[in-house]
Amino acid sequence: MNTKEIEEQIIRNYQQDEQMMILVFAQWCINHDLDPAELYHRAYPKQGENHALQEAMELTVAKEEAGDIPLDTLLGVLSLFGNEDLAFVVTEEINKLKKSK
Repeated sequence: MNTKEIEEQIIRNYQQDEQMMILVFAQWCINHDLDPAELYHRAYPKQGENHALQEAMELTVAKEEAGDIPLDTLLGVLSLFGNEDLAFVVTEEINKLKKSK
């Protein structure tokens, strides 16, 4: 592989990993009866509709069919991709859920 091909492969791998992060976030929201688009909008109010999130939401399954996604896993994945604002909103929601129980 030449340098350009290696760079293109790295970009493709990053995009695939980013899509997986979005899917993990969307499924975690579904598992906790939360709207992924609403949480995303709260974290990034100046951004428009997130097409990658919409695509990921189409791939989610009902919470009864999904496996558990630990909060630490979600927060770690969000942090890995620099989504600290989204991680903050997720943490706020977890605190609300804990208080309502």
